[in-house]
Amino acid sequence: MTWAELYAVLRDRGLLSAGSDASAPTAQTPVSGIAYDSRHVQAGDVFVALRGQHADGVAFAADAVVRGAVAVVAQEPAPDQFAVPWAQVSNARLALAAIAIAANHDPSRRMKVVGITGTNGKTTTAHLVASIFEAAGVRCGLLGTVAYRIGNQTRPATRTTPEAPDVQAMLAEMVAKGCGACAMEVSSHALALGRVEGMQFAAATFTNLTRDHLDFHADMEDYFQAKRHLFEMLPREHPAIINADDPRATQLLETVGRAVTYGISRPADVTPTPLSYSLKGLEFQAKTPNGVLNLRSALVGRPNVYNILAAVATAVALDTPNEAIETGIAALDRVPGRFQVVSAPSDDVNVVVDYAHTDDALKNLLETARPLTNGRIITVFGCGGDRDRTKRPLMGAVAGRLSDVILITSDNPRTEDPARIIEEIQRGITPDTRRNTAQSTLAVVDRRQAIERAIDMAVAGDLVLVAGKGHEKYQTIGSQTLPFDDVEVARAALSRRRTRQGVR
Repeated sequence: MTWAELYAVLRDRGLLSAGSDASAPTAQTPVSGIAYDSRHVQAGDVFVALRGQHADGVAFAADAVVRGAVAVVAQEPAPDQFAVPWAQVSNARLALAAIAIAANHDPSRRMKVVGITGTNGKTTTAHLVASIFEAAGVRCGLLGTVAYRIGNQTRPATRTTPEAPDVQAMLAEMVAKGCGACAMEVSSHALALGRVEGMQFAAATFTNLTRDHLDFHADMEDYFQAKRHLFEMLPREHPAIINADDPRATQLLETVGRAVTYGISRPADVTPTPLSYSLKGLEFQAKTPNGVLNLRSALVGRPNVYNILAAVATAVALDTPNEAIETGIAALDRVPGRFQVVSAPSDDVNVVVDYAHTDDALKNLLETARPLTNGRIITVFGCGGDRDRTKRPLMGAVAGRLSDVILITSDNPRTEDPARIIEEIQRGITPDTRRNTAQSTLAVVDRRQAIERAIDMAVAGDLVLVAGKGHEKYQTIGSQTLPFDDVEVARAALSRRRTRQGVR
């Protein structure tokens, strides 16, 4: 596209500030891309100056021009005699989304994009939805916390929902590679910051809302309103898939035009038959508006029943054949870092790695684990630094109430003192919150040592849960991001345990 065409998009969307039209461009300057970080500007890009928590992108506009930017979009007026065209807008983030969509020829309107939001379950639900689409013969891309999948290529994810130019470029690439659909996790940050503004979603799915991200959102109501915006964006005739068991369901039902509900405890459009659980997976029937489905899954536990129901309800709402739904659910054998069993059949203990990093997610994890073992539950977890501190004692209380042995350790401490984080977690473990008087709690700052110690102290029949980081393959300590993988650390500790026991 040209700069004049992108400028027209800003004008037509009502994003230009008063007076900007006086300098509307007429030259057909070609634009090669959209950039929001001056360090990544390439020749021919438009640079959009965003206001961040620590800096204002306007300060880097001159650097962007030196690197080849042909125009600048910002909320501030242009400096005198600036070297390239400058469009002043009312909201730079909305402007970024609008021109990113236009520059990539509006890819969300050329495929079915399913937006999935909620505190817990987004990743697993997205993988399930993608698996169902594939089983139906529709190539499906994936954007989420663990990875970005574009055609046959998988890339590590940098954030759950990237900035608008990255989202639109990947969606356009999916279209070019023959994808007819995309299962996309939509984070509250992305919704609050306008990263998906202007997209068309074929369906929107709500998993649940529990305490998280209160370092970013003012309070739980603010957090909910961010999630709700996905459903406000949804065309009235497009299906909204809502967890009927969540307390926020009623408010969402009032927001949308076409609702499809799912749940276990309350009446809903998609519900399961009686459930039983084992480490081998799940098998149950789901009653849907399109008939009864026979579902088998290698996924484990009650939270994954919700994730499966969410995916089933989404697929049913999009008129997917029942056979494809059943096949797609069965085809997904695991999701990295989501109740991932890393122990082998020859091990005398079970070890599970999970991403649970909120008090509700940890509660779900521990309640899922309890009926799966006759031994003790040994829980290894911590809390991230420079994030919501209020959840730390809450997570401690949950661990105390539902674990037999607790090892509190480092997560990603970032710039905080790990020992201080552990101390704040420990405040939630009181005599009133302990599972029993025999429960032991250990503080082990080094995460590797904590995992190894938990596996070493386990006796036959115990279940070790390593929570908080899941699929992540790094640990952020201070200003350093270091290689670290809970799965690999646990497997190495299990291997040493087998060697000591003489087990092959």
